[in-house]
Amino acid sequence: MQLGQITPKNAVNKPAPRKVSSAEKAAIIVRFLMTEGANVPINELPEDLQAELTHQMGTLRRVDRDTLISVVEEFANELEQTGLTFPKGVAGALNELDGKITPKAAAQIRRRTGVRDIGDPWERLRTYEPEKLLELIEEESVEVAAVLISKIDVKKAADMLGKMPGERARRITYSVSLTSTVTPDAVDRIGRALIAQLENEPERAFESAPVDRIGAILNSSRSATRDALLEGLNSEDEDFAKEVRKAIFTFKHIAARVDARDVAAILRVVDNDTLVTALAAATDELTKPSADFILDNISKRLAEQMREAIAERGEVGDEDGETAMTEVVAGVRELAQSGEILLIEDVEA
Repeated sequence: MQLGQITPKNAVNKPAPRKVSSAEKAAIIVRFLMTEGANVPINELPEDLQAELTHQMGTLRRVDRDTLISVVEEFANELEQTGLTFPKGVAGALNELDGKITPKAAAQIRRRTGVRDIGDPWERLRTYEPEKLLELIEEESVEVAAVLISKIDVKKAADMLGKMPGERARRITYSVSLTSTVTPDAVDRIGRALIAQLENEPERAFESAPVDRIGAILNSSRSATRDALLEGLNSEDEDFAKEVRKAIFTFKHIAARVDARDVAAILRVVDNDTLVTALAAATDELTKPSADFILDNISKRLAEQMREAIAERGEVGDEDGETAMTEVVAGVRELAQSGEILLIEDVEA
């Protein structure tokens, strides 16, 4: 900004600049900067200030040279006297610290101060998995669900509809046809309300559900311990015990829950001696079907070699056999968790 270019050569007896309000000064500065080719981010201002600035620029019409010089000099002096600026208000501070404080801390500050979240709430909602979004709208009206379905990724929306009860899915689908009259402001409010629900969820000490935690523990327990605990759970809470049984995966479940095409992958992650020991120990009516399943789904030559190794291994003690079976199961679960294989679900333990 070169003030010398607009300073009059003779300042003697020049008329006094006219009085202008703060709003008019702002309009003059913005107009001057735009004339000089500066990119002024007016869209970052609150909407009411954008409207006021537009109004002032529309009513000023013409500003004399002396008034322009006075306003620009005042603006330049203000800039020169400024050492450090802070964002205006809590909303500005939150915007400035976005990504530098935790989402939970930001949510607490907004709830305590009443400051509305900035940005598009739907950008955040689109990052959640279909299961979480289903849980979020479980108690919401079909109209709210229809807005959510309309705003997220098409693939996620289809996934969500497929996991809903048929009647609710049909009602939500029909409600989507009625969203043409919904205003952008209403959609924004719905998005912010849903985000607020997510932020108000109590902090969880454990990432996984109780059923999954108990299932994982019992998967690594000895069969006698596992059976005793399941019996005790069944007497305390039959429904919970039933869900835990579904979460348990032991050696006896291999035949029922592993796809025959995935047996080769098991051989890659389980040590050969461990597998031979496990197969040699799997002689009872519960575990033998899984041993036979593994041997029946590998090459004939390899199966013959494994059977010879099993015969040479001879009788296996209960502790050694159970330890080996547990390691085989751990290998299978590792493959499933990595996504390399997919276990067949909904099989009773």
